Amino acid sequence: METVTVALADRSYPILIGSGLLRSASEMARLIPARDLLLVSNTTVAPLYAATLHATLRASLPERRIVDVILPDGERHKTLDMVARMLDVLVANRFGRDCCVLALGGGVVGDTAGFAAACYQRGVDFLQLPTTLLAQVDSSVGGKTGVNHAGGKNLIGAFHQPRAVIADTDTLATLPARQLRAGLAEVIKYGLIVDAAFFAWLEANISAFLARDTDALSYAIRRCCEIKAAIVRRDERETGDRALLNLGHTFGHAIEAATEFRSWLHGEAVAAGMYMAALASHSAGWLDAASLARVRALLLRAGLPLAAREVSANEALALMRMDKKVKAGQLRLVLLKGIGSSMISADYPADALTSTLTAQMGS
Repeated sequence: METVTVALADRSYPILIGSGLLRSASEMARLIPARDLLLVSNTTVAPLYAATLHATLRASLPERRIVDVILPDGERHKTLDMVARMLDVLVANRFGRDCCVLALGGGVVGDTAGFAAACYQRGVDFLQLPTTLLAQVDSSVGGKTGVNHAGGKNLIGAFHQPRAVIADTDTLATLPARQLRAGLAEVIKYGLIVDAAFFAWLEANISAFLARDTDALSYAIRRCCEIKAAIVRRDERETGDRALLNLGHTFGHAIEAATEFRSWLHGEAVAAGMYMAALASHSAGWLDAASLARVRALLLRAGLPLAAREVSANEALALMRMDKKVKAGQLRLVLLKGIGSSMISADYPADALTSTLTAQMGS
């Protein structure tokens, strides 16, 4: 087991990374003192891991009361209705402020369960138990919780930090290949925004990673968590450089919203968005051709998309203007100055954005 700490003074918490953690009663006893637990999962993950987690939790504290909420699977279910379902169960079972909400699943489960925990009695404890690569390297860390709206992705939510993140790498063995590749998009993102050496490591080790080599997966998860923990420590509420973590997301969120959160996985949309951000950066004169070629090559080797032809450029631009990084009417983008060097800017040539959308999206 490896541990990365998110240092936020009295709200600091550990990220545990390792094999067999869902079966560790000692860690559950240490990290989850609450007696009353709401276990939130979905119809895909619960049949695989909920029984194991129940047994571990009861072994760690026999008098625990555990109530399950099993959500339908998929990004289109990341809604206020799902949060309301959790709140109804918490109220019906008379859970107090000393309860704890457990999120067992991927990013949708973590975001919705965390938002329910943030809302219930103005905030109760929750713990992230991510079972997808994307959740283990990104969405489970940093305290962003929330749901989607028809007008855009993640428009409703709250910052609410977990008590801990427990990333059991064994769960990646049951992850479909498409989901693994989607998670890899977020891994590549970390190399692009701040760590050129990590990007180079990915170029050298992409085959081992896709083959689910244990050492490769564990190293990448730890490195991503280290980078994110450092950024969150400096900028918890995204008033500054935490926005760098959104490389590709402004484009990607538009793709997801335009397709009604049905046909694209989040990581796939982020991958296409990262390539568009790289293209726009090149068009603006900030990213050289060799670096752009490296970005393209790695995304293709990872089996990730570069374009979204089913979304029109005009529709994408309208959705992008609803992005949370818009300030004073200006659409700010995360753009690249090089591999491992990024910036947030509204001061880019207008045609750099429009030409990119025209090239990579439909008419």
